[in-house]
Amino acid sequence: MSKTPHRITFANEKGGTGKSTTAVHVAVALAYRGAKVAAIDLDPRQRTMDRYFENRTELMGKREIDLPTADCSVFRGKTLEEFDAMAAEKGAGADFLIIDTPGRDDEFARHAATEADTLVTPMNDSFVDFDLIGQVDAESFKVRRLSFYAELIWETRKTRAMAKRKEIDWVVVRNRTGHVEARNMQRIEKALNELSKRAGFRVAKGLSERVIYRELFPSGLTLLDKGHLGELGTSHLVARQEMRSMLASLHLPEIAKAEPTLELA
Repeated sequence: MSKTPHRITFANEKGGTGKSTTAVHVAVALAYRGAKVAAIDLDPRQRTMDRYFENRTELMGKREIDLPTADCSVFRGKTLEEFDAMAAEKGAGADFLIIDTPGRDDEFARHAATEADTLVTPMNDSFVDFDLIGQVDAESFKVRRLSFYAELIWETRKTRAMAKRKEIDWVVVRNRTGHVEARNMQRIEKALNELSKRAGFRVAKGLSERVIYRELFPSGLTLLDKGHLGELGTSHLVARQEMRSMLASLHLPEIAKAEPTLELA
């Protein structure tokens, strides 16, 4: 009997939140720890995650090196049954199945979110992005109601609990916090903490806005690939520490069979 992989879905109906970048770094970090990682890109038009891993494979060939990576494919099907079949096939024998969803309302993205073991929702630290999960009062900034998306996850969690299925661990990851005015950041933090109690998610600090993430994409390298990045400045080292902290906050299962091959420090 084959094991069932731990599913990590990266989902946000808004684009530009660092979703694919975060997904790739998590996948590579798990691969460095000895995990077998499979991945599905649900955006056949942009396929950002898939292109990242394509670039990584190409670099390995050019440099004749072997780097931990994920087995990534793009979903191009038309039905949820086709998606479930692909997820089962890709996940067979894998420790983790990572799913990157498009930054728009999409039935496959919603389905992937409701089937996740860990649901990661990266968001920029702004009330524009906050609106995806909840609405606030314009004057008091108190939470007025859950959004449709938050309601979907809340109802899914209740349904899974009634069916005695494993609970979804929903983590909202705050990206680009360094570029937010201090008072606004405090308002967002207060609103997120209030909403987290109502919607049942955890809040984690994510990635700052750094050029290095965009610079790494053409090579397929990540901040975890020490020894292949050349000279790193202080900001790059700080970014690696941010990534390490974010990974720890996801509380992902350990791979008992493997010893880490990289110190993420």
